[in-house]
Amino acid sequence: MKLSIVIPVLNEAGNLPGLLARLAPLRARGTEIIVVDGGSSDGSAGIAECAGVVTLCSPTGRACQMNAGADRATGDALLFLHADTTLPPSADRIVAAALQGSRAWGRFDVRIDGRSPMLRVVAAMMNLRSRLTGIATGDQAIFVTRQAFDAVGRFAQLPLMEDIELSRRLKTISPPACVRQRVHTSGRRWETRGVWRTILLMWRLRWAWWRGVPAERLAERYR
Repeated sequence: MKLSIVIPVLNEAGNLPGLLARLAPLRARGTEIIVVDGGSSDGSAGIAECAGVVTLCSPTGRACQMNAGADRATGDALLFLHADTTLPPSADRIVAAALQGSRAWGRFDVRIDGRSPMLRVVAAMMNLRSRLTGIATGDQAIFVTRQAFDAVGRFAQLPLMEDIELSRRLKTISPPACVRQRVHTSGRRWETRGVWRTILLMWRLRWAWWRGVPAERLAERYR
C-alpha cells in the first residue's frame, strides 16, 4: 500500500524544515510527501520545494488545501498531517496494518507537547472521546483509503470543523481504526490562549456545530 501524506501549511517556515527532515525516512521507503501552501508570506513554499517534496499552491483554507493535495496524491491511502505534528517513525507501516481488513480509515492517539501538565489530560480526553464517538480531529493525523475518501465526497469546504464532518461521513463506511501509537502535536494554541479557556472554547464550538450553527459563524468565534 502506497501512502501519501498531505500537509496544509500557512506561514509554517519555523516548523517545516524539522518536519520534512523527520519525514525523510518514510519518503525513502516510498511514502509521497505533499505540501500545500495556502498563500504563506514567510517562504514556506520555497522551503518545501528546496526539500524536494511535491509542493502545491492553493487558496487559503485547510479543507481546500487538503483536497488539493489529495487530488495530486498518487497513494492508495492518504494521511492528513498538521505542520506542527510529528508522526511515529514507522507511521507508514502502522497505517498499512490499520487499513487491512474492513477498516477504511483511522487516526492516531495524540500527545500535546507543552509546559502545562494539563495538556496530558487534554490529550487523554481527546483520545478517549474519539474512541467512544468514532470522531477524529486533525491533530490526530487522520488517514483514509483513497476509495473511502472519494466515496464520502472529500473534505467539505468549511472554514472550521472539516475534520469532524469528514469523520461523520466516514463512519457510515466503517468505524475508525483507533491507533494507540501517538503523534506529538504542539501545545502552542492551548498555551497561548490558556488551557482552560481553549478547552471551554472547543467544547462550545463542537456543541454549537452539532446544534447546526454554520461553520462560518464558528470560525469567527475561533479566531
